[in-house]
Amino acid sequence: MSDFPSTSLWTAVSVLVVDDEPGMRAILKKALSKKFAQVDVAGSIEEAETLRKRCHFDLLIVDINLPGRSGIEWHEAFDPSTRRSDVIFMTGYADLDTAIQALRAGASDFILKPFNLEQMMQSVSRCIERRLVERQNFALQRDVERIHPVDIIGDAATTQKMKNVIAQVAPSQAAVLVEGESGTGKELVARALHQLSQRTGPFVPLNCGAIAPDLLESELFGHVSGAFTGAKKGREGLFRVANNGTLFLDEIGEMPLSMQSSLLRALEQKAIRPVGAEREVQVDVRIVAATNRNLKQEVEEGRFRRDLYYRLNVLTVELPALRDRLDDIPTLAHHFTQMLAKELGMQAMNWTHEDIQAMQSYDWPGNIRELRNMMERCILLGKPPADYWRELQVDAIPLPRMAQASEAQVSGASENRPCRCHDENDVEQFCYPTDWTLKDVEKAHILQVVESHSGNKSAAARQLGVARKTLERKFKDWADEGVL
Repeated sequence: MSDFPSTSLWTAVSVLVVDDEPGMRAILKKALSKKFAQVDVAGSIEEAETLRKRCHFDLLIVDINLPGRSGIEWHEAFDPSTRRSDVIFMTGYADLDTAIQALRAGASDFILKPFNLEQMMQSVSRCIERRLVERQNFALQRDVERIHPVDIIGDAATTQKMKNVIAQVAPSQAAVLVEGESGTGKELVARALHQLSQRTGPFVPLNCGAIAPDLLESELFGHVSGAFTGAKKGREGLFRVANNGTLFLDEIGEMPLSMQSSLLRALEQKAIRPVGAEREVQVDVRIVAATNRNLKQEVEEGRFRRDLYYRLNVLTVELPALRDRLDDIPTLAHHFTQMLAKELGMQAMNWTHEDIQAMQSYDWPGNIRELRNMMERCILLGKPPADYWRELQVDAIPLPRMAQASEAQVSGASENRPCRCHDENDVEQFCYPTDWTLKDVEKAHILQVVESHSGNKSAAARQLGVARKTLERKFKDWADEGVL
């Protein structure tokens, strides 16, 4: 029988076998139990789902043809953020389409029944070796990051201010709360805080919103053997993994109230109690928490503990939105273009001065994440940047339909205002001079809507489908250009 990796990293590997044949379940359980501390079996999807909700399994061995629902459909229904298990599919009714479907569903291997036990154990061994390599690569990447610190790109005044705050806050051992809109790079800042802190332990990130509430305590604090059904072996929680390092709790606002009290105690006592344990374990962990919610408002509305908020908010780093650091866009554009072209194995696109100006005139509701995604799309589609931005500007603010204007109608359009005309169905529309640019049309339409609301910009913004800040910024730009 194949030799398995002789490393202590795999002594706690957990396996779940899902098959409606009792004989197959018994054979695999007996063989796998000689190698792994925890091997569970299930005869149906319902039973397997119950076990999976109670405990994380490193490896799933699943029959495709199960009563009521196929094993592939069950696996595809997993939440992508929690689909962290390797999976080996088995079937006695194989064809090419089924094999392709299994591989597309993320299968690590595809085995035909009947098979000999040696074949299955070799497949399991390959999964374990691959996961071991991934962990080793993660450790190497972490070491590389320590040698080459995280680089926060940009020289805008707001970016420099943020960098200065990070440099001041990082050496402290106190908790840090990173606040900012979604997509502003909160994890990047958390990594920078860790690297500049000179803590010797690892940086361990956790998205609190991606873990089921009933599993969050075990994920953070660990559990002992027998703590709950299916916990046949103890497991270290992320607090112990991050000992002497930094634990980054992203989306802290998503954490259930019941868990917040346990986290508060862990921070105050610098100790954790694994689920089912009688004694506490001392830990030295620095907490960096992040949220895109207004935690102060969450506290006032009773959704976040006031005492935990003050415990986390010892030091604060506020991340500016991309629209507040538009001077960084040329540098960011160059950085992402070169990085993405290399990752995708494609030629980098050239951004013109017009493209950069268009980027700097956009509001970027998705912030840096949206900027990166836009560039990736342009590179993949080979789409000219100017064409992309023309479409984006049209989508950003809904403009009225434009009728074909006659010479008389065009002459009725003033410098800043369109004229009203009627189409062949006598429907009133706006008409614009043919030499107007898209910016001219946008400006005229905004002014028309604001005027229709008697100067109420909030009401106008709602009708236009944009934020009031977007209107304020546009009015300021027009005033600076002397065209308002």
